[in-house]
Amino acid sequence: MKKKGLIYLAILAIALSGILAGCGGKSGEDKDGNKTLSVWAMGGEGKLLGEMTEKFEEANPGVKVKVQAIPWESAHDKLLTAVASGNGPDVLQLGTTWVAEFADAGALLDLTEYMADYPDFDPDNYFEGAQSSMKYDDQVIGIPWYVETRTMYYRTDLLEEVGYSEPPATWDELKDAATKLSATGDDVYGLDIDLNDQVTPFIFAWQNGFEFDEADPDFNSPEFKGGIEYYTSYFDEGISSKSPGIDIVQAFKDGKKPIFFSGPWMINVFNDQAPELEDKWSVATLPAKENNLSSIGGANFTIFHNSEMVEESLDFIAYMNEVDTQLEWMEKSNTLPSRLEAWEDPKLADNEMYAAFGEQLKSSQGAPQIKEWEKVAQELLSSIERINSGVNLDKEIESFNEKAKSIIE
Repeated sequence: MKKKGLIYLAILAIALSGILAGCGGKSGEDKDGNKTLSVWAMGGEGKLLGEMTEKFEEANPGVKVKVQAIPWESAHDKLLTAVASGNGPDVLQLGTTWVAEFADAGALLDLTEYMADYPDFDPDNYFEGAQSSMKYDDQVIGIPWYVETRTMYYRTDLLEEVGYSEPPATWDELKDAATKLSATGDDVYGLDIDLNDQVTPFIFAWQNGFEFDEADPDFNSPEFKGGIEYYTSYFDEGISSKSPGIDIVQAFKDGKKPIFFSGPWMINVFNDQAPELEDKWSVATLPAKENNLSSIGGANFTIFHNSEMVEESLDFIAYMNEVDTQLEWMEKSNTLPSRLEAWEDPKLADNEMYAAFGEQLKSSQGAPQIKEWEKVAQELLSSIERINSGVNLDKEIESFNEKAKSIIE
């Protein structure tokens, strides 16, 4: 780890020692004896969550819920400030890739002792991939609220024209279909790959059999290297564009980028912005090599370590994670339920596109629960940029492997 990082952690440890010794007292009561439960939620979810609290308040007299919406772009810094000062909320929405960092800093309450009293928190209620985000160092520090994964969006009509009546199901089929689509016109890229997306390279590595070993990470393994080689081959062969180009919605409509990987939010984007494509596109699980693993992300509900309203916080999280509440939240926010039982509802089970996401979620895994993972992922994107610029892949992956190990150690 760099010296700057060590200094930061030392300062943070000093701050936390004071916090853990006795900070808190955020809640209090108003003149009517009502307690206020403080909830921080991010982005668009934060703006909508306040509309979901009325039923909880009716079922819990004397508790008022105050939701503060925090923009994603400023959320990380605000959370760091809260950790250092001890002035955090009671309940906190936390993106799954941030769990390890803030759990390692001691910011999150260990929920282990409460699990037996809250059946909605049972890990078996959730997708296997989401279960890994619930724990850190043998502590239960979060409950999955909503989930997302990456699937394949494709133009059914254009694939039909190049001989694919069904979506590509293997790496070989994906490469063949994308190559044929690219040959149909100028500036057509059969597969669009977002070079700023740090998830996709790891997806290809996982599908090629790569397994991350925290005790002995090896990004120079044949499995990892082969996944990155397949990934970068799309750019090398001109099947994917090295520049962003036009907006993906317009490119998809124009047939310039007829296949791409993305999350569930794009379903409503296309329904709203490209109604003329009705019946000309669909969603499928990712093509497979050794497997067809995708990533699983989303957000968890956690409790700030020094909350004085732990019971009320647990009750709020349990309410938000009831199956009916999750389905109501899906209708309001267009995010996918984390509860397996919710996926039996016709709104999801009978919808072909959402059902594809449900199937992919069964074959998904989260990022490793180490606090350095974001830095490792960003370092990989830098290596891929160099490979796409002509640097030898074997040498660059060897260099990345050494840098990644240094970051983790």
